[in-house]
Amino acid sequence: MSASYPSEWPVPVSVAPDKLAQIQADFAREWQRIAAGAQQGTLAKPADRRFAAKSWESNPASLLAAHAYLLSSKAMNQMVDAAQVSEPVRNRLRFSVMQWIEAASPSNFLATNPEVQRMLLETNGQSLRTGIQNLLQDLQKGRLTQTDESRFELGKNVGVTEGSVVFQNAVMQLIQYAPLSAQVHQKPLLIVPPCINKFYILDLQPENSFVRYAVEQGFTVFLISWRNPLASDGDGIDAATWGDYLQHGVLQAVDAARDICGQEQINALGFCVGGTLLASALALARAQGRDPVGALTLLTTLLDFEDTGVLDVFVDELHAQLRERQLGKGGLMAARELGTTFSFLRPSELVWNYVINNYLKGESPLAFDLLFWNADGTNLPGPFFTWYFRNTYLENNLRVPGRVKVDGHALDLGALAMPAYIYGSQEDHIVPWPAAYASTGILRGPLRFVLGASGHIAGVVNPPAKKRRSYWAHDAEYSHADIPGDPQAWLAAATERSGSWWPDWSDWLASHSGGLVRARAKLGSARYAPLEPAPGSYVKVRAV
Repeated sequence: MSASYPSEWPVPVSVAPDKLAQIQADFAREWQRIAAGAQQGTLAKPADRRFAAKSWESNPASLLAAHAYLLSSKAMNQMVDAAQVSEPVRNRLRFSVMQWIEAASPSNFLATNPEVQRMLLETNGQSLRTGIQNLLQDLQKGRLTQTDESRFELGKNVGVTEGSVVFQNAVMQLIQYAPLSAQVHQKPLLIVPPCINKFYILDLQPENSFVRYAVEQGFTVFLISWRNPLASDGDGIDAATWGDYLQHGVLQAVDAARDICGQEQINALGFCVGGTLLASALALARAQGRDPVGALTLLTTLLDFEDTGVLDVFVDELHAQLRERQLGKGGLMAARELGTTFSFLRPSELVWNYVINNYLKGESPLAFDLLFWNADGTNLPGPFFTWYFRNTYLENNLRVPGRVKVDGHALDLGALAMPAYIYGSQEDHIVPWPAAYASTGILRGPLRFVLGASGHIAGVVNPPAKKRRSYWAHDAEYSHADIPGDPQAWLAAATERSGSWWPDWSDWLASHSGGLVRARAKLGSARYAPLEPAPGSYVKVRAV
């Protein structure tokens, strides 16, 4: 990722005359077709879910407006594609134009949405009254409601896998889960979730809990529950650094799991930012002369930040300097700001869809556990966030051996030579799957890469019992030297397999987890006595 392009922005944007003339000609021709269809009454309903209701088709003026909007949107995107600018500037233009296009849809306004108007008449205005109440409630909360949050409670119907907190410090709690099998593998598994979200995305409800599935397969599972710092905390957590999260978060959890299970090495899994933290922590351990993890799993994780997808539009030196002035010495990166940013990566699905349904139609959102989790964000310590932003997204320093130092130790991700299972999601807009694949060029041990269908979350949370989606894999592991350097070459030779990738991962992990031993009835140990039942208290702290 280059950090040089902000100097090009803002820049004059021009389009070559021949390309501009072609876009104008295509627009005029298509407009004539649409206008003729409207006059003759033959204009078909557009293939866009926002205009799928019969009300659009039965209202000629609204139908024409929908077609005009879509045609204008197409022309604007063509202008962006034809603009004579650098690719980084084009990506920013594309993102900005997308925001304007999505906001300007006629479906978003009472005056131009015939479906909303019909509901207003049929309910004698009650739909609008309810919608205004929904809007006022959301204004009080300071965020848009995406699900019926009253239907979920942590520890009651989400995050319910049985276990205990066996250790805690200023940055995390460590949960050990109770066995669900008579025998377990010798080596336990530590799961490191992202600290930018709460861990229970991996433990939603029993039928879609990755944690429960892993426990059922005979693994002794430990999991880090990151603290959600608040402005009212007075213990200095708002000044925690990247190094603090590595030393007192990941590595302390690794040591506790090793001690409790009496193992020299454990296995570890990192998800998203958790994977970046985990790999960095293991590189730090290697720099300290330790090798505490035998097998590594990375789910939708970036180690090489060359390709960061749509998030690249937020990354530049000016933004980094602004955040460093604001938060570099302390303070919090607010969960609300992070959540808004991620929602506007897909504004049609995560913003305007709810504006229409909640406010214009006066509907109540359905109960959906994933969206309940999505609304339960976490704050981040300012120094942690600013370090992460500069050293990963902006400067891509982690992939360069020795460029990053923590407590005087130079990190080298290439020193990690344990077997690694690397997973990417095909439609991931946060960690593009080729970027997840790029970790195969950094890690030095035996490698297994698996590509799952769907996106960043739905691709990962895909339990086998539902028999949904598919994944692509090769039959055998590769060595670092033999795995294809081109992700598309890997995909061309891969086999698509139906269903979830979870059993594939479980079989792989079992082969690196030692023999089976009797499961212990008691959690923790004399040194690490259980403190409270899972999911613990840290995860229940709500960002304000």
